[in-house]
Order: sequence, then C-alpha cells, then structure tokens
Amino acid sequence: MTLPTSAEGVPDSRRTRSVGIGRAHAKAILLGEHAVVYGAPALALPIPQLTVTASAGWSAQPGDGQGDLSYTVTGSPSRAMVTQASDGLRRLAAEFKTRMGVSGRPYLDVILDGAIPHGRGLGSSAASSRAIAFALADLFGRELDETTAFELVQTAENMAHGRASGVDAMTVGALRPLLFRAGRTQEVRLGCDGLFIVADSGQPGSTREAVELLREGFERRPGARMRFVGRATQLTEEALLALAEGRAGDLGRRMTDYHALLRAASLSTSPIERLVAAALEAGSLGAKITGGGLGGCMIALAPPQRAREVTRRLHEAGAVQTWLVPLKGLDNHAP
Repeated sequence: MTLPTSAEGVPDSRRTRSVGIGRAHAKAILLGEHAVVYGAPALALPIPQLTVTASAGWSAQPGDGQGDLSYTVTGSPSRAMVTQASDGLRRLAAEFKTRMGVSGRPYLDVILDGAIPHGRGLGSSAASSRAIAFALADLFGRELDETTAFELVQTAENMAHGRASGVDAMTVGALRPLLFRAGRTQEVRLGCDGLFIVADSGQPGSTREAVELLREGFERRPGARMRFVGRATQLTEEALLALAEGRAGDLGRRMTDYHALLRAASLSTSPIERLVAAALEAGSLGAKITGGGLGGCMIALAPPQRAREVTRRLHEAGAVQTWLVPLKGLDNHAP
C-alpha cells in the first residue's frame, strides 16, 4: 500500500522522508507473570520469529474524522482491539511530538502489518507501539534512544492494560532473554540447550481482567499475596540458576510449578490445560501459561529430539499456531 505524501503544516526542514518504518518483535514470559508488578523477578524471552512492521506517512487530511492521525491494521483484528489500540496510539503519537519537539498538527497515516496475534500474551500491543514509535522517529528524522522508546511504549501500554509492568515494553526490543528485578533489567546467561515451543490456544486472554481477578483474590484471602509473590520469586530464582548452569530439566520443572501457581489463582483455562498436558505427555521438560492468562498461549521447553512430537501433539490438542524458539539462537555471553 502506498502512503500519501502530503506534509501540510510541517516545516520543510522537518520533511526528511515521505515514509518512516519501524519494527519490533513478540515476547513470551518464562516465569514471573503477575508477581513482577509486586516486586518479584521475571524472566522474559524475545521471539524474533514473530515481527510487526509499522509504516508512517503524511496524509493530506485526517482519514477517520478523529483528529490528525489515521490508523490501519492489516488483517482482520476485532473492532474492539483496533479501537483500544487506536486510543493508545494517539496518546503515544502526542507524547512523541511533545518529546521530539514536533510543532504544528501534521496529518499522519500509520499502517501496521505483523504476524503477532492479538490478545495472546505475546506482547502484540507493546510490539506495535514500539514499531510505531520508531516509524515516527524515522519519518520525522529523529534519533530515538532506548530509554525514550521504552517510555513511549509504556504510555500506550498503561492505557491498554492499566498498570503495565514494563516487561513487554523492554522485551519486544531485546535480542536476548532478560531478567527483570526491582525495576532493573539485565541480559540472562544461557547454559541450556533446547527449544521453547509457544502454542496459541486460539482463545484471546485479557491481562487487565487477569490482574483484577488476582487482586480480588488477594483481598479475599489474608496473606495470599505474600504467599503468591514468595512462591513466584522462589521459582523464578531457581529457574534463572538452572538456565545459567545448563540444567534444562530443572528449568522445565520450575516452569510447570509456576503454571500450577497460576492455575491455583484461577488464571488458566480448559484449552490451556489441554495444551500443557499434551506438551508434558509428549516429552516436554516443562510447560506453562505464558502471559496474563485467561486464554492466550502456553510455552513448553522441549529437548530438540522431541520438538517435532511435542509440536504435533500440541496441534492435536487444539493449538491453532505454534512457534519454535531455539535457545541456541539466543545464546550470549552476558555476565
């Protein structure tokens, strides 16, 4: 699709390009969902195989009657998702203009094209926001550092999900697995071999609803939050050590234990449970929900020689899509 090239109201010195391009990728949470917002650590995995590309260009006039920005998503996401994303995008675009010193009210067209399914806990909204932020920077000829990019994505994330932890905003731009702890981020050392297999249940989840459900449960049961966060912290710390020391079996067991923690908090669903059971029966070392829960995806850790069988069994159990993320491809020498 060719974008309009009018830049009425923008000084000539700022019209450096007719189209700006930005990209980002999906993510999955290995351990730490929900507990991370209460101060527990979390392990997050970039999924470079799943990408999103944003194109931003000039428009002669607003295309949707809602201000100075027109937003189009390729494919067929639901109207509710497009509306929610549009609201966050408008906030992000306004914040971008303020931070980057963009004057006037130029009309913009933004087109988003990607393979990250919506509402599956794979960071689609954060990846879209990051891609758009870099597309706007490219269009306006601005340099966008990682700190500013993170803050812009968080602007949209907080609007979409309420109190966003920041895990998605960081991981959709990362090249290697990350550890989040006490507001700090560091790359994770990998000593394991194996494949992570992400399976889409076909059922959209809702981070906002899951967060609220968990909060209500904490309020009803004195001490529940402390127990949840304590157990989540223990499992994540043990998984981090196993990942670094090459103990894939221990890593897998901690993943499965974390799934039990989320299931006990009523965040799992029947489709997710079928996928987790199928992955474990097919020889996975561990399997769990990934993301907010109440639908979405699960993630399994499989030995390379079992990956084909695990994938086959996941599809038989109802997975609508699967993706392989090899640990070897994410290896690094971070301390």
